[in-house]
Amino acid sequence: MNIITQIYNTILYEPIFNAMIWLYHVLPGHDMGVAIIVLTLVIKVLLFWPSLSALKSQKKLQETQPMIAEIRTKYKDNKEEMGKQLMEFYKTNKVNPFSSCLPLIIQLPILIALYRAFFHGLQVDASTGLLAVEQVEHLYGFLGDVYLTQSIDTTLFGLVNLATTHNIAFALLAGAAAFFQAKTMQAKRAVVKTAGSKDEDIASAVNKQMMYLMPVMTVVFGYQFPAGVTLYWLVSTLFSLGQQLYFFRVRKSWVKTKPDDKGKAISAPQSQTK
Repeated sequence: MNIITQIYNTILYEPIFNAMIWLYHVLPGHDMGVAIIVLTLVIKVLLFWPSLSALKSQKKLQETQPMIAEIRTKYKDNKEEMGKQLMEFYKTNKVNPFSSCLPLIIQLPILIALYRAFFHGLQVDASTGLLAVEQVEHLYGFLGDVYLTQSIDTTLFGLVNLATTHNIAFALLAGAAAFFQAKTMQAKRAVVKTAGSKDEDIASAVNKQMMYLMPVMTVVFGYQFPAGVTLYWLVSTLFSLGQQLYFFRVRKSWVKTKPDDKGKAISAPQSQTK
């Protein structure tokens, strides 16, 4: 085992795997599905503020798209000046075009660790229900002693085996949740036409395509992943959807209570002319 794998196991895989098995051990009913749901909610709570910050940035970036399109149109023949004007615009309006990617970047290694935990960690002996010895070695303290000899039920309510792949029901539900999350974000975006309206129309078309493409990809990958991973993705998306709806509701009421701020326009950088 190389040093990178050891670090990854120590920092991500083992804590997630142990948290999952510990929740399974202490929660009433010893239901692996419930343990995964609780673990998902814990992870989402830990990532709540970075996700909320990214959501705010994403919303602000959407609201500035008409102005950005206008800058791109105005300086389309001068790429260097366009870059300067865009950077000035981002700085003036405190917009970071990459900040909305932060939660995804954070979640990717977690998702990989979860995949390993569900795909490898929940592979039990069919006849005894015991974890593989090499997986027991990743458990901390008393958990390793207990589950060296105690079987594990990898089902949700005794009905769905979360260690197996090709669960179409979970995949479709995860895809539907992803669609409503994307649609909610698109529905909140104001339609504003500027001199760069052609570019805006192209951007709008791309956004609409992504609104349908991402759910389809979620279904495809969710069907290929172990059901435990797809269950995590479903619960995670539903949590994010709720967070998104809450953010828009709070933001709407905040705007209503601050009429002085409502009329503030997004400012564009002033071009320097000689």
